[in-house]
Amino acid sequence: MVPTSSSSFSGCTLSTAVPTPKAVLGYNEITCNCPSIFFRQSDHQKSSFANADLKDSRILHNYWSISLDQSGRFLPTHRVQCAALDVERSPYFSVGNKFQLDDVIEAQQFDRDILGAIFEVANEMEKVEKNSPGSQILKGYLMATLFYEPSTRTRLSFESAMKRLGGEVLTTENAREFSSAAKGETLEDSIRTVEGYADIIVMRHFESGAARRAAATAGVPVINAGDGPGQHPTQALLDVYTIEREIGKLDGIKVGLVGDLANGRTVRSLAYLLSKYHNVKLYFVSPEVVKMKDDIKDYLTSKGVEWEESGDLMEVASKCDVVYQTRIQRERFGERIDLYEEARGKYIVDRNVLHMMQKHAVIMHPLPRLDEITVEVDADPRAAYFRQAKNGLYIRMALLKLLLVGW
Repeated sequence: MVPTSSSSFSGCTLSTAVPTPKAVLGYNEITCNCPSIFFRQSDHQKSSFANADLKDSRILHNYWSISLDQSGRFLPTHRVQCAALDVERSPYFSVGNKFQLDDVIEAQQFDRDILGAIFEVANEMEKVEKNSPGSQILKGYLMATLFYEPSTRTRLSFESAMKRLGGEVLTTENAREFSSAAKGETLEDSIRTVEGYADIIVMRHFESGAARRAAATAGVPVINAGDGPGQHPTQALLDVYTIEREIGKLDGIKVGLVGDLANGRTVRSLAYLLSKYHNVKLYFVSPEVVKMKDDIKDYLTSKGVEWEESGDLMEVASKCDVVYQTRIQRERFGERIDLYEEARGKYIVDRNVLHMMQKHAVIMHPLPRLDEITVEVDADPRAAYFRQAKNGLYIRMALLKLLLVGW
């Protein structure tokens, strides 16, 4: 039986269920439909909810407020409003509750409420110091990193995040070459084996969709650290976290995505997350051969997000709050080196671009960079990419904590 919490008002009782493990892909829906209320929250929430009886059929509105408990830990409170009726229920984001997601596979899993709460945890992670109580919250837990593609920042930041919280790490840096995959072992068999050694798996793979396959197989949480040209959700989380910290808001911003938009999993995931916010406009600036794919454009259109393709980086830079530059990914071109050379070097962020940018705007890059941002840009305070990389540590600390021990 699913435990519930309830609040009474005007002779009516509203009951909500505590999330249960291992549910199915869902979507965001909050309605009041006489004679019952049914809640479905977040794009990938593995939980179910009970009904409540009301006399009237009205629209429900939900919001989250953040408060602190006596120990200084954040304690978000979820309130549900039904017209003039106001009900406060046991919050899903309060300390001790289970995280809403079992795995982190794609950006579509997150809604604004979960994003805001994760960012609060990441902010708390910035305050964790060596030998502080928070530095031992993952003591006794083991994380396995399975990287079938090269990585520096993502792998090291995950490993640093785990160790900074008291956990231990099992790692393979090039699983494609130095694991049983080289002998022909299937991904599913590898996952079934590794989950017996670790409490959580962080995986990067060269095939789009591999992370979803791993999550479907594993009985422990799986975090997608990049799956080919598919998605890189933790990068998108740290990108949005960085934008909020640098610009001070997420609603009403203009973001220019520049470079390899066809193969760049970071820009795909970022576009999905930015669609959660209001009055956002995206500009796509890329060589013809690596334009943003139609699935992202169609998704943005379906969500009412304004987007525009442009070949003029200078003009876009003058309008945007964020210029998000990416490298042209040679490894995605196979033997078509001619196409790579055609795309490379067409859009470069240099002093001329800086001159066109607004004073409050920032330049971001998922790194590594080649020559698409000149070194002279680094000294400008609007160059946020190294601060962006550092924020990845705090976001990943937050995710490991949430997936393993909850809020």
